[in-house]
Amino acid sequence: MDSALSDPHNGSAESGSPTNGTTRPPSTPEGIALAYGSLLLMALLPIFFGALRSVRCARSKNASDMPETITSRDAARFPIIASCTLLGLYLFFKIFSQEYINLLLSMYFFVLGILALSHTISPFMNKFFPANFPNRQYQLLFTQGSGESKEEIVNYEFDTKDLVCLGLSSIVGVWYLLRKHWIANNLFGLAFSLNGVELLHLNNVSTGCILLGGLFIYDVFWVFGTNVMVTVAKSFEAPIKLVFPQDLLEKGLEADNFAMLGLGDIVIPGIFIALLLRFDISLKKNTHTYFYTSFAAYIFGLGLTIFIMHIFKHAQPALLYLVPACIGFPVLVALAKGEVTEMFSYEESNPKDPAAVTESKEGTEASASKGLEKKEK
Repeated sequence: MDSALSDPHNGSAESGSPTNGTTRPPSTPEGIALAYGSLLLMALLPIFFGALRSVRCARSKNASDMPETITSRDAARFPIIASCTLLGLYLFFKIFSQEYINLLLSMYFFVLGILALSHTISPFMNKFFPANFPNRQYQLLFTQGSGESKEEIVNYEFDTKDLVCLGLSSIVGVWYLLRKHWIANNLFGLAFSLNGVELLHLNNVSTGCILLGGLFIYDVFWVFGTNVMVTVAKSFEAPIKLVFPQDLLEKGLEADNFAMLGLGDIVIPGIFIALLLRFDISLKKNTHTYFYTSFAAYIFGLGLTIFIMHIFKHAQPALLYLVPACIGFPVLVALAKGEVTEMFSYEESNPKDPAAVTESKEGTEASASKGLEKKEK
């Protein structure tokens, strides 16, 4: 069986034959089961922990930790932008040398991967530092203009512990850059996925439906309608997918017959699942019904994708199965509980939006003035 392959917004596709011209031996049933089971587990980890961290991120007052909120307009434009990007990459690989393009991309993702992995492991590493560790605070600040017209371009706060995490992540980065080993690829891929789920926030459920619906059409078209996505995925050497060897039992860590899952099939449903967790918390019922429902729906959808791809031995867009499951299951639960109105009226403001900040301040001032009036009475 050929390896499963996908790009950031693709589900699964078949890889081509080995480039050395030799015939690759068929994978064993045990190896296939291990590969797909491992991919499923690796996909669930960044969604689960990213959703939990998104709650803390939404409450953060640190400018460097504030999430990026996706509005309905952003969601509607995203499939168009993704299509243009995908087609542009396809033309680049057709016109220019694949070797030089991948070298440039490797350097780009080398830097991004180190930053993403450092941010991912920072909360875990903090538990290992001794209480007397000399931790100093730093701030990286870039501004534009002067006086009243001065604007912040970059405002990033970090400490000595963050620098230690950055150093450890750099070791993984060098390992990936020199060897392109699948374990280093997965460490970067997991970090990208977890950061995406944590830091990309949908402002409401309707926006999530627009985004998932648009990418549903995008995924189906570029997988079934053309060979563009499969071609780009095969040519693109970057940690934009999770991989696991199907021949691990035979070749160990040097195995090279990979099953693959694109990060988009993790992040896109993941940010919707994280939104439902924050909605659960807003209900203040001490239950996470919608989060667990959508999480189970993701497991069902991805499992169905793997099963159908294995049966038909053909490229499968994972969002074809994930989108109906991740939207349909929670909506059915909301219908059963009579909470459809609450679900679709739940709104998250953008903490970076000046208008949202102004409204928040006005609301706080109004509450304070009401409190003073009551005291006076």
